Amino acid sequence: MISIDRMTEFLAVISSGSISGAARKLNVERATLSRRMSALEAKLGVRLIHRRTTKLVLTGAGQELHRRARHVVASAEEAWASVRRLDDQPRGLLRVSIAGPHFDDLFIKYLLDFPNVELEILSTSHHIDMLADGVDVAVRIGEIDDENLIAKKISTDRLVAVASPEYLAENGMPKNIAGFKGAQCIVGFAAGWTPSKTWPLLNGKTVEIKQRMTTNEVTTMQAAALSGLGCALLPSSLVADNLENGRLLTILPDVIGKEIPIHLVYVDREYIEPKVRVFIDRAMIVVAELLPPKATNL
Repeated sequence: MISIDRMTEFLAVISSGSISGAARKLNVERATLSRRMSALEAKLGVRLIHRRTTKLVLTGAGQELHRRARHVVASAEEAWASVRRLDDQPRGLLRVSIAGPHFDDLFIKYLLDFPNVELEILSTSHHIDMLADGVDVAVRIGEIDDENLIAKKISTDRLVAVASPEYLAENGMPKNIAGFKGAQCIVGFAAGWTPSKTWPLLNGKTVEIKQRMTTNEVTTMQAAALSGLGCALLPSSLVADNLENGRLLTILPDVIGKEIPIHLVYVDREYIEPKVRVFIDRAMIVVAELLPPKATNL
């Protein structure tokens, strides 16, 4: 088994940009560190770093180890720190996955209040593997079926079909579900990286759709709809302002759509680190204010 020390040294080499710089940082001989990196590659059976004249370049395997080692080392350091320190102060690396541009104040206030926390924000609507990718907390829309995760329901929203007035003027406003079939649609991914083939109906059934563009980013879907590229199925809280100012119009709001839960999700661990616990407490309040139950009303 590869030790945490080897991972720490590998990360130091990457962050320093050279073995010499990492050796100075770690207070070890350059030759010693170079031998350890070569031994690490030999043990793994893959090359991790291409050594150029002026810089180091990570291979694909090196990039994967770098991504995972950061979380492993941060978790190990936090474990030691949790034993040494009993002041319950948030410290260490916190990785958050969240969708939408509405959480800047939450992140900034959190960092200002806790200067010993390093924050990494993954802005995506895609449901990543939190354990594999080392993500501590996520805001997710929809049902949660991963037994390794704890999900706290914050609010509910409703998916609504929308399009721009320009698109509807050119293609016509559907009067019923039969008239909607064949419409150009901007869609998301149903599971993993499989484009959605259907949209939900309020009666529990679905309607087949014709995709024009597929993306896992709801903000991109909204931008495409605003540009007249087609219809999009989006959370009502996201499109509320554009519905109010008329830049988007709802399509068959009594037929197409679905009520969806919004959860704050974190990895199920015996010990919830202070940095995670405090962030969860704050995020529960902020997200609930941004996405109140009334957001589901059209």
